[in-house]
Amino acid sequence: MKNQRMAAVSSLALVGMLALAGCGAQKQDGGSNGGGGGGGSTAGSGAQGDCVDGTNLSAQGSSAQKNAIQEAIASYQEKCQDAKIDYNPTGSGAGIKALIAGQADWAGSDSALKKEAKDGKVEVEEATKACGSEAWNIPMVTGPIAVAFNVQGVDKLTLTPEVIADIFNGKIKTWNDPAIAKINSGVTLPATPIKPFFRSDESGTTENFTKYLKAAAPKAWTAEPAKSWTGKGEGKTKSDGVAQAVKATAGGITYVEWSYAKDNQLGMAQIDNGSGAVELTGEAVGKAVEAAKPDGEGNDLRLKLDYATKEAGAYPILLVTYEIVCSKNKDANKGAQIKSFLKHFASADTQQGLEELGYAPLPESVRTKVDTAIDALQ
Repeated sequence: MKNQRMAAVSSLALVGMLALAGCGAQKQDGGSNGGGGGGGSTAGSGAQGDCVDGTNLSAQGSSAQKNAIQEAIASYQEKCQDAKIDYNPTGSGAGIKALIAGQADWAGSDSALKKEAKDGKVEVEEATKACGSEAWNIPMVTGPIAVAFNVQGVDKLTLTPEVIADIFNGKIKTWNDPAIAKINSGVTLPATPIKPFFRSDESGTTENFTKYLKAAAPKAWTAEPAKSWTGKGEGKTKSDGVAQAVKATAGGITYVEWSYAKDNQLGMAQIDNGSGAVELTGEAVGKAVEAAKPDGEGNDLRLKLDYATKEAGAYPILLVTYEIVCSKNKDANKGAQIKSFLKHFASADTQQGLEELGYAPLPESVRTKVDTAIDALQ
């Protein structure tokens, strides 16, 4: 059923309206408006949420979560009739700018709002000013970042953070380089030139990937993490662009969300952070997310990921997409609509269903905190 839904949703233009069809305000658990009723919400009540009549919602930002949020919208439309959501995957940086400019009702970003000044501005302060209330970072989508490749005759590949850094710095230029061969004993590697592709637009995926390289291979990757690429290679726009470029290019390699690597049937490297090669799986990513430390206060749920983790079985290259929302919306009706949709998005049922699309469900320890934060939205 999900595959059929995704096929239908994917056929829409990225900026097309997604009409939400379904039910009126049904409450299976007797919870209060917009919530799943106190304490730990059950999967059923969380998935049901409350349908809210009102105006259209418009959000934009992270392209990494595009497939996840479109699936959540498609399943929400089976429940709630009188709302419409337009999500435009313009990229994390553009989404935050749109929220601050009042052009989006909320933003999706693969990095939490910045607390440090850039160009004389601080994202947290700018967003809070635009909202007229605190802006909260609510983690919603766990997006493993695959190191995706297209090398003829190579189905299984292991890479270390140092080797990945040298590839994307242009120091390792062919697939049969001794540094790659050393960690892939028994694999026949061709002399094909390596062709790295990177995100040319401002990207939270780029920022998280470079955070990983900086943390796990600081001597090999000396540039500071940023949404804009500082390494070598050829730039392509958005996640679709880099994934399709690798698919069409012999010797291609990129960093891209698991869902895009799967959709384009690309090879995905196992990552050895020092405790053995780890395959990208939902369980392996979940181990890394559970190890993350809280980095916000109250219901601002920003997380500090440990990219250099050496925990056995933990896949270390990942991002968390945050829904950046106004804690108290200036338009109470829109606030209730956003709360209703996010309650559905965060439900256990919806989260579990995202794994087949290439995302890892939020660990329950994180999901319950997300539920609490959504309940507190106004």
